[in-house]
Amino acid sequence: MTDSGARESAQGADSVGPSSWKKPLGVAIATSALVTVLSYVLPDAHAATGVGLAFFGVTWWVALRRDEPGAGHFGLSMGGVFEREPLDFGRMARTFAVAAGWALLLAAAFYPPFWIGYLLWWKPAAPFMAAPLPTLGDDVIGQLLVIALPEEAFYRGYLQTAFDDVFKRRVRVLGAELGPGLILSAVLFALGHVATQVHPNRLAVFFPALLFGWLRARTGGIGAGVIFHALCNLFASYLARSYGLFG
Repeated sequence: MTDSGARESAQGADSVGPSSWKKPLGVAIATSALVTVLSYVLPDAHAATGVGLAFFGVTWWVALRRDEPGAGHFGLSMGGVFEREPLDFGRMARTFAVAAGWALLLAAAFYPPFWIGYLLWWKPAAPFMAAPLPTLGDDVIGQLLVIALPEEAFYRGYLQTAFDDVFKRRVRVLGAELGPGLILSAVLFALGHVATQVHPNRLAVFFPALLFGWLRARTGGIGAGVIFHALCNLFASYLARSYGLFG
C-alpha cells in the first residue's frame, strides 16, 4: 500500500513551481471546517464514513485530478492504484508487503513504551483482561479504509508534501529527508482532531502524526503510514477495552 523508495515520491517534483504556503494552509482550514461540521451533523453511525469521504474528495480535488505533478509526487500512487496506467498486481503486492513491514517494525518498537505510558496516564483501576481481538471486517478494514487511508492521504499525502514544496529546508533523520511539512501537517492534524471532539487529550495525536509523517518521507508513499495509523487506533482501542476503560 506504499511505493517503496523516494523515486515515486519525486515524480513530478521538477514540475512543481514556487507556491505560497497560504494555499495548503487554506485548504487545511477549509477541510477541517468541513469535516468538523460533518462530524456533528451526521448520525453517529455514518459520521466516520462521511468524514472519510470528505478527506478523499478534497485530496482528489487538490492532488489527484490533474496529471501533473501526479500521484507519485504526493506519495499517493499506492502501488499504482491511483495512477492512470493499468494495474500491476505484482507491484501492488510488493508495495503492500514493504508497507506492512515498515508498519510492523514501528509497532514493535513503539507499542511497548506506549503501553507503559498508557498505564501511567490513565491509571486503570481494573487489571488487564484480554478483550476479544478486533474483527477483520468491522474493525480492521474499517480502520484502514474509513479512517487511516483518508486521513493519511490528506495530511501526509497532500498537506505534508504541499508544505515541503514551499519550504525547501530538509533535515535527515534515520534515513528520511524531513521538511517543515512534517511539523505543520502534524499540528494541523492534532487541531483537526480537537475541533471534531473538544478535549485537550485529542492533541496527543500530534506525536503519532510525527511517526506517520516520518514513514511518508522514509518510504516515499503513504501506505506504511496508513497501516501503522490503523494499527495504532486498533491497539489503543484494544488496551482500553482490556482495562475496562471504554466500551
